[in-house]
Amino acid sequence: MSEPIDRFTRIRWLFKNDFEKIRRQRVLICGVGGVGGFALDALYRVGIGQITIIDKDVFDVTNQNRQIGSERIGESKVLVLQDLYKGIQALNLHIDEAFLNSFNFRDYDYILDCMDDLPIKTSLAIKCQNFAYGKFISSMGSAKRLNPKHIQVGSVWESYGDKFGRKFRDFLKKRRFKGDFKVVFSPEIPHCIELGSFNAVTASFGLQIASEVVQDIIK
Repeated sequence: MSEPIDRFTRIRWLFKNDFEKIRRQRVLICGVGGVGGFALDALYRVGIGQITIIDKDVFDVTNQNRQIGSERIGESKVLVLQDLYKGIQALNLHIDEAFLNSFNFRDYDYILDCMDDLPIKTSLAIKCQNFAYGKFISSMGSAKRLNPKHIQVGSVWESYGDKFGRKFRDFLKKRRFKGDFKVVFSPEIPHCIELGSFNAVTASFGLQIASEVVQDIIK
């Protein structure tokens, strides 16, 4: 009997029996901008069975240099992406302390932090501190950089060369956070003062996060 040809054919060829593991996973992506949007794209295409995205933002013209779906200016990011990626769950909600305190993160196998709000990133890390290492992954600063070859993966406490990451660690220390989790970061020296960005870098952050999830699933 010949194998069915569908959108996962080449995925099954590569992952073989591990594909069924991938299909069983539940992933939550917090923030779907230049980093989170590309994490979504990769995880959707590899066949993650349940993906939920959360973001209250709408697309504006400055997003068009790096964000999937940004041609639809003025529309909700999560609703546009839900239209593009059929079958995902979209929560058009503001991620704040009230949300974090009411949401059940244990409904998911992986939590991906692709936000840039340091106080909320900190609170999210605290909410997920009992997740095993590699199940909660956070993106550090991806703006102001030109070369994706500098991107690295490691413990939040061992990342370096990133002002955003240093501030994040300061927030964690002030909240007396004692846990550990995986981050994606770049020690590349910034090339501008403003929040300039290059999608080859921001997208690579998201793709690296997605790769970390898949590698953890099949290990």
